[in-house]
Amino acid sequence: MPRKAPVAEVFESVTDGLKSLYKQKIRPVEETYKFGDFYSPLLTDGDFDAKPMVLLLGQYSVGKTTFIRYLLGRDFPGQHIGPEPTTDRFIAVMHGMEDKTTPGNALAVSPNMPFRGLEMFGNGFLSKFQGAQLDSPLLHHVTLIDTPGILAGEKQRIGRSYSFTEVCGWFASRSDVILLLFDAHKLDISDELKNTIDVLRPHYDKIRVLLNKADTIDAQQLLRVYGALMWQLGKVMRTPEVCRVHLGSFWERPLQHREQSHLLYREKLDLLQELNALPRNAVLRRINELSKRGRYLKVHCYIIHFLRKQMPYFRKQEKQRALLDRLDNQFSMCARRYGLSRGDFPEIAKFRQSLGEVRDISKFPKLDKTLIRDMERMFAHEIPELLVHAAEARV
Repeated sequence: MPRKAPVAEVFESVTDGLKSLYKQKIRPVEETYKFGDFYSPLLTDGDFDAKPMVLLLGQYSVGKTTFIRYLLGRDFPGQHIGPEPTTDRFIAVMHGMEDKTTPGNALAVSPNMPFRGLEMFGNGFLSKFQGAQLDSPLLHHVTLIDTPGILAGEKQRIGRSYSFTEVCGWFASRSDVILLLFDAHKLDISDELKNTIDVLRPHYDKIRVLLNKADTIDAQQLLRVYGALMWQLGKVMRTPEVCRVHLGSFWERPLQHREQSHLLYREKLDLLQELNALPRNAVLRRINELSKRGRYLKVHCYIIHFLRKQMPYFRKQEKQRALLDRLDNQFSMCARRYGLSRGDFPEIAKFRQSLGEVRDISKFPKLDKTLIRDMERMFAHEIPELLVHAAEARV
């Protein structure tokens, strides 16, 4: 019998196949119809080669940085822990043979890092972004993204020279898991956290909620707090199925209320097992993300095509403004005309803003439907072949 390829070799082969298909069948279409200007920047090799990414979000002092320290078993460069807001920057915690920090601008221009797209947020953000490198077993397989604590009211805007929610959306689209942390003693959800959760809407399947410091309250209180958190999340996320909520106390102190120690141990084990399984699931996640990107790209092309067909030879600016004003109606007609799912259409306000920066829609090239058919054949035949290889590696 032929020797079975090692898991790492299969994953590398599948990743190389994804890169090749993207460059041949998807990227040329993205470049032609300026997909990166409307959605997210075009993908690079670093995006495909990157380790699985875990994004941590939450209001200040919920234990994000302490949680990372718990996972690593040690301090990391640039770490700050305290009862008040301490982390004022995004920190990519990555593997390195020696402890060091790397400025955000250097990370954004590095060709072998998955952060090239962050250049779009400018120096206002990049000055608040850095890498922390250290040698830890977990970081051989996973990259962790620590984020500033989300504040409430006017405080949340002080010192922010970038759009926090847009940056979170960028990281969410590239993350394999999004951990949303809450403190068992404060479940309030600020306006900025609500806005951030709303930006995460396309990625709800990646969200895991962690109710941290759960050992600091007794079992009866924990039951009430858990119910209150589920009610809050259901109200904010507005979905029939709320994401998985883990209970835990991720710090090195002894448990204060030991009657629920077995429950917290099992919950902690479930979460850690999911994080440890990320490398095995990473290729499947990338295939899934590329498939979603392909659906959005197809819809984007048909929207541009549909709008372009309505542009006259004269008085173009007036017609373009009229189309933008009735964009919701245009989306509905486009979906019916080409048999597209409205679920794959972009958010109207954001699309209108991006399209408003295009001087003349009619300057877009005429839609070459053979490119769309080639892309659809790729997802129908070539991508499933890669899925088979990826599934073999997980066995």
